[in-house]
Amino acid sequence: MESVKIKQLLEAYFEGTTTLAEEKLLQDYFNNERVADDLVQYQPIFAGLKAAKSERSTRTFALPESKPQSNKAWWYSIAAMLVVAFGVGGFYLSQPNYSQEEKEALEAFEKSKQAMVLLSENLNKGTEQLTVVGQFGKTKDKIFE
Repeated sequence: MESVKIKQLLEAYFEGTTTLAEEKLLQDYFNNERVADDLVQYQPIFAGLKAAKSERSTRTFALPESKPQSNKAWWYSIAAMLVVAFGVGGFYLSQPNYSQEEKEALEAFEKSKQAMVLLSENLNKGTEQLTVVGQFGKTKDKIFE
């Protein structure tokens, strides 16, 4: 009966679903002298885990001393905020502020510009028609010669 329970615990152990209490039970069982014959093959695993648990390092480790943090990080962040503030302020202040008279003049200029473009397009159409009239005149002169 105990052998069946240990086999179930071993399956769960190798799947990684055991609790710490179940793992302790397995370690106690396999580190004991009374292990079932069909489970003897697992005894070296738990003996190795017990030996690894009791190992201690004799090597001394020298950790580097941590330097006190400087205030450079604060200065960098303050400098970055100032750069951003000057950039936003400069952009905002560089926008032109026109008076009402200047706005009306710009509006009149845009309307005049649109009228000139329209006039230019119509003159170009008229010029194309004059080319046709000129061609007609040349053809007429050739015929009446």
